[in-house]
Amino acid sequence: MKNNLARQNELELIKRRDFSLIKRILAGDDDSFARLMTYYKTKVFIFGKSFFKNETDAEDFVQEVFIKVYTHLHSFKGKSQFSTWLMRIAYTTAINSVNRRKEYLPLSDELIIADQMNISPEEQQIRKITKLAIKEAINELPEKYAVCIDMYFSYDIPYAEISEMTGYPLNTIKSHIFRAKKILKDKLEELHAN
Repeated sequence: MKNNLARQNELELIKRRDFSLIKRILAGDDDSFARLMTYYKTKVFIFGKSFFKNETDAEDFVQEVFIKVYTHLHSFKGKSQFSTWLMRIAYTTAINSVNRRKEYLPLSDELIIADQMNISPEEQQIRKITKLAIKEAINELPEKYAVCIDMYFSYDIPYAEISEMTGYPLNTIKSHIFRAKKILKDKLEELHAN
């Protein structure tokens, strides 16, 4: 209960901070935009890396997202957290870019199963094979499932925020994640049986 209350208070402070900065930006204060970018640049960069194969493309993605944010900031109504609105723009930008490029690479492709320092060569090989199996299973998921499960597990984004970011209804998000987990489970069990 205390943690939930503390989290709500933290979110309220962030919301007030962001609204204050947005108000200044809309009044022409570019320094406030630079400050707002510093709060969210890493989050957008990490999100971009889950869609693109290299850091250069992820950095270009960050620039593209923040240009869109800057030019459309006047349309932010404050009905949700600014971060949710921002990540919706990031999601739409990434999907449009991926549709142009057809190279979605979920963050789970860079999944680090465990620290490889103090394990035997046999255990390292087992982990490597497991990592490849998970990667292949995720790559075989329909894109809408892969994106939702990636956001949920890799970024710990709640269902409601994924819904706002993707534009899918909340129950659809829950269904996509449920189906993705079932498909992954079945594929990994099938692999284990062979």
